[in-house]
Amino acid sequence: MSDLKNKRIITVATTGAWPTKENTPYVPIEPAEIAEEVYNCWKEGAAVAHIHCRDDRGRAAMVFEKFEETVRLIREKKDCDIILNLTTSGGVNLREEDRIRPFCELAPEMASFDCGTMNWQHTTVFENNPKFLEKLAALMNEKGVKPEIEVFDPGMIYNAAYLAKKGLLKPPFHFQFCMGVAGGIRASVKNLVFMKETMEEVAPGSTWSAFGVGAGAMEIMYAAVAMGGNIRVGMEDNVYYRKGVLAESNMQLVAQARRIIEEYGCSVATPAEAREILGLKRA
Repeated sequence: MSDLKNKRIITVATTGAWPTKENTPYVPIEPAEIAEEVYNCWKEGAAVAHIHCRDDRGRAAMVFEKFEETVRLIREKKDCDIILNLTTSGGVNLREEDRIRPFCELAPEMASFDCGTMNWQHTTVFENNPKFLEKLAALMNEKGVKPEIEVFDPGMIYNAAYLAKKGLLKPPFHFQFCMGVAGGIRASVKNLVFMKETMEEVAPGSTWSAFGVGAGAMEIMYAAVAMGGNIRVGMEDNVYYRKGVLAESNMQLVAQARRIIEEYGCSVATPAEAREILGLKRA
């Protein structure tokens, strides 16, 4: 692993649950759009693709057929070895069975594991109750899917440690620090240091990645690279390339991330290197 210490994994989150074509005309919504964007982001240096899909009206949803089509189209790109990471939280107030089905049936290498319930955007509840999390962890173990443990505040790191103590989450762990979402921890360097130190206390030896939403995107990206972490970019989290200027594609955001990593003196991990860092075995 020592030869990988200066490698940084770029995850691209192309679509997410919130931006619409009204927010930005550049966000990919349809399966063919998402698949093409993922493929081109892989060419730019993304090693992991975090996949959300939308319904026929472009709304946040967990429509299995949309995931199935998107995954099929990506896998048809025979030269593309990007790691697929399917969301289990494509919106709020969704049925548990709909959240679970894509990773259970489509066999991605990773899937998101949102490690706690929170007030979401000061408007509703993003529910991840203890019984659901135990069920989710057990199914990921059964299917050989690595959880990407998404944490929106430090308490969720302790939730992960509790599930690990019960034998439901198994090391090595990979955390995604989700910062700047209303209802969660603010996106700042000080808070990122705190999140990292908390993780190291309760789950030593874990790998981690981070992103900041909106205005916090650049601060967290620079800090994560400097602190030895990995980064996530994409229109799920931030639709701007710079202040007041919309990103014209997810590829533009990945290329920006790559430049930042390389200018810092590190290099971008390939999907094969990311698999080694994350402890994945490609099927």
